[in-house]
Amino acid sequence: MLALFLGLVGLVVGSFLNVVIDRLPRGESLLFPSSRCEACGRGLSTRDLLPVLSYVLLRGKCRFCGVPISWRLPLVELLTGGLFAFLGWRLGPGLELFSSLVYVALFVPIFFIDLREGIIPDVIVFPGMALALGLALLEGRAIPALVGGGVGFGLFLAIYFLARGGMGLGDVKLAGLLGLINGWPLVLVAILVAVVSGGLLASVLLALRLKGRKAAIPFGPFLVGGSFVTLLWGQGLLDLYLRLLG
Repeated sequence: MLALFLGLVGLVVGSFLNVVIDRLPRGESLLFPSSRCEACGRGLSTRDLLPVLSYVLLRGKCRFCGVPISWRLPLVELLTGGLFAFLGWRLGPGLELFSSLVYVALFVPIFFIDLREGIIPDVIVFPGMALALGLALLEGRAIPALVGGGVGFGLFLAIYFLARGGMGLGDVKLAGLLGLINGWPLVLVAILVAVVSGGLLASVLLALRLKGRKAAIPFGPFLVGGSFVTLLWGQGLLDLYLRLLG
C-alpha cells in the first residue's frame, strides 16, 4: 500500500518536475502563468493536466491545436512515480525513505535539464546542498556527508582545471552535492559508477558512429544515476570491491 500510494504521489510530483525542467532554464516562474500549450498558447484545464492519463486520452496531442505533446512529459511522470513506488517498497517508512524521495525530486530535473540544455542550474544544486546537509544532520551522519561533499567537489574541481574546458563548473558543484548525499566513502562509489556507465555509453555511441570523438556528452545524468545506485546499493558494491581486492 505504501508503494502504491507513493507511486501516485510520484506521478503528481513528476508533473511539477516537468514544469521545473521547462521553466528553470528560461528563468521563468514555476507558479505563474498557469500551464499552457507552448505551440498555441491556450491555457490548459485540469483535465489536460492529469499525469500520464491526459497524455493517453489526448493521444499525445494538444486538445486545441493538435500539435504533438512532448513524450518527455509522461516519461518524467512515470519515471518519478516508478522511483517513488520502488523506494517505498524497498525502504519502508522512515527517515531514509523521506530523504531518498527528496533526492529523487532533485535528481530528475537535473538529469533532464543537463541532458537537454547542457546546464546544471545552481538554483537546484545550492538548495539541494542545504537539504542534503540538513538531512545528514537528522540522520546523524553530518561528518561523513561533509567529507564526502568536500571530496566530490575537490576532485571534480581538480579535473575541471586539468581538463581545460572538458568539464563544466556545473559538474563540479553537482559532485559536491552528491558527496553530501552519499557521504564518505560512498561518494567514490557514486563517481566510479558514473564514470564506468558514462564510458560504456560513450564507447557504444562511438562504435555506432552516433557521436564523434570530440562530441560533448553531458555528465550530469551519469552522476545522478551513480548517486541513486549508490544510495541503494553503495555499501554492498563497496564491500564487493574490497573483497575482490583482498
